[in-house]
Amino acid sequence: MKTETTRTKTISDPGYVDLFTPKLVTVLREGYGLAQLRADAIAGLTVAIVALPLSMAIAIASGVSPAQGLYTAVVGGILVSLLGGSRFQIGGPAGAFIVLVAGTVQVHGIDGLIIATIMSGFILMGVGGLKLGTYIKFIPYPVTVGFTAGIAVIIFSSQIKDLLGLTLFGPEPGPLLEKLPVIWAALPSIDPITVMLSGGTIVVIVGLKRLRPHWPGMLIAVAGTAIVTIAFDFQVSTIGSMFGGIPSEFPLPSLPAFSIDKVQAVIPNAIAFALLGAIESLLSAVVADGMTGRRHRSNCELVAQGVANIASGLFGGICVTGTIARTATNIRAGAHGPIAGILHALFLLMFILIAAPLASFIPLACLAGVLAVVAWNMIERHAFATLLRASRGDAAVLMATFLLTIFRDLMEAIVVGFALGAVLFIQRMSKTTAVASHTPFVTEDQADRKNGNQTSSDIAPVIDPSIIVYRISGVFFFGAAASIGSVLDQIGDSHRALIIDFAAVPFLDSTAANTLASLASKAGGRGVQVILTGTSHDVQRELFAHGIKPPLVQYEHTIEEAVGSVRG
Repeated sequence: MKTETTRTKTISDPGYVDLFTPKLVTVLREGYGLAQLRADAIAGLTVAIVALPLSMAIAIASGVSPAQGLYTAVVGGILVSLLGGSRFQIGGPAGAFIVLVAGTVQVHGIDGLIIATIMSGFILMGVGGLKLGTYIKFIPYPVTVGFTAGIAVIIFSSQIKDLLGLTLFGPEPGPLLEKLPVIWAALPSIDPITVMLSGGTIVVIVGLKRLRPHWPGMLIAVAGTAIVTIAFDFQVSTIGSMFGGIPSEFPLPSLPAFSIDKVQAVIPNAIAFALLGAIESLLSAVVADGMTGRRHRSNCELVAQGVANIASGLFGGICVTGTIARTATNIRAGAHGPIAGILHALFLLMFILIAAPLASFIPLACLAGVLAVVAWNMIERHAFATLLRASRGDAAVLMATFLLTIFRDLMEAIVVGFALGAVLFIQRMSKTTAVASHTPFVTEDQADRKNGNQTSSDIAPVIDPSIIVYRISGVFFFGAAASIGSVLDQIGDSHRALIIDFAAVPFLDSTAANTLASLASKAGGRGVQVILTGTSHDVQRELFAHGIKPPLVQYEHTIEEAVGSVRG
């Protein structure tokens, strides 16, 4: 796979120190004053307001105390922003880890969870230090969509009991197929007050998001249900009744009780934490890049995530990763750089030290409503539907990952999904090889523009500096999407148009199409026109299936026609 461009420049390869320099240092070198601090303070406060109820809800759903969720958000938030390779990343507990953390606690206890968290931190540091973070990007797009949707289903199913206020006749099973009959048998015990509180939480969050999107819907919903519970003296489960409240002090670092046997037992859990943490954090960093036009350093980010997980375990917290929703909130709130993430953690620390007793009145039904909304938002519904329509191969990878996540195991789902994606790629590659009949003994001379194709020498005479032209050669698939995306991403506001020639691309997969869609959206936001040339029928059909069609992009037969359309 290669790309050709009409303009080349020599760039010295960055050194090891440059690759692992935190983005905080980069921002401070640019110059940092009161205006930037004000922007970061506002963004940090906004994110803290979102993170406060989420951190507690995720912790409770994971089988630990709400205080541990807050400790994770504080420690992770500070270290990820302090050391990370993403300018806007917000670290903390994430909903994607609920399944893994709850399973670890159930089998190995809290000490086992903390040991696994610390071990995963060392694994992440090793992966980043060895510059292996780039390989995380090779995971096919249908796999990430499938396991994210599967996790969302599991999260929602784990909250049904608290949403409805059910009284179960025995412990709640973990596996979905075992859980559903138990939930069904307990339906007659529905508590109307609990349903009112959880339903009201969902209505407030969703309603404010549509009517007042800049208001902190989750915090308003949590505070409102707590006030209603106190005012009417509702007899429902609260953080205070279940966990005794939240300590109004921050713990000192300490090592858990461990043994060689315990360490060996939690190695699979630590590897699962590290793999999911790497995927989730780098996916969040890519989303941040797409929203801002910046570029993160993946290996530096993984080292920071590793340090944050080690520190979180020492302070009694759970797994830390980059959080997509909070990172996006940070960007929308106008953050300038990593100091916003540090301030968000400090605001949460202030809550623990000053206002922690107030959390005792928060109903668990309310936090279940928060997680129900989080689970719904985790499912990329448009992407899921698009992949089902795009091709049978992508649909098979998606559904296999999705169903295995729900009914089997997350790690098994990722491994099987990746394997199926690789087999699909090999199968598609085999179709690109054909035997031509009636080949002449001596090859005939051909014009440079035969069949509408141009060589790289044809490009230079027909362009000007405001038009940038790339030609992609070879198969555009998930293994090459990251590297090609980084090249195509280097367009600037000074360009009028970006022309991408697909004449030498036999096919592309859904990951490549998703990369191209993100690029086109970003270019459109900058006022840069994107024109695709030389697309075959199969390539164009795949692009259209993913929404890459006018007016998002324009199509022309040749580069020369594309340049002519730009010049008008």
